Amino acid sequence: MPSPSFDRKTLLLIIVAALGYFVDIYDLVLFNVVKRESLEALGLSGDALKRYDVSLFNWQMGGMLIGGLLWGILGDKRGRVQVLFGSIVVYSMANIANAFVTDTSTYALCRIIAGIGLAGELGAGITLVVESMERTQRGWGTMIIVTF
Repeated sequence: MPSPSFDRKTLLLIIVAALGYFVDIYDLVLFNVVKRESLEALGLSGDALKRYDVSLFNWQMGGMLIGGLLWGILGDKRGRVQVLFGSIVVYSMANIANAFVTDTSTYALCRIIAGIGLAGELGAGITLVVESMERTQRGWGTMIIVTF
């Protein structure tokens, strides 16, 4: 089995994509860890808490569906690097805004926007790395990103 050999530019792309992927997964996990407590801080309990707990997750997943389509099209038209950094800005701003929510409607809006941003980073990062690598090395690049 041949070992991977990457030039500096490709290695940098792999590192950026891996860090972005890490932040994506970290965001999804962290959101689920703090979601219940944050909803309780907004005054929800009982059935309303359960309903919004599931609802917020669904809004975020819907945002990821929309984001995958949106960023994929933009990546083809504008370039993967712009999409990569644009999506990072979108989900970063959504997460900062999420810290200041005072009602469930704003919370849902922040999560859908965060989902849209999260989907762009993953798709653009993986695609950018794969497009910049030789066919025989692509598996290594993808494996490093998702293992990171």
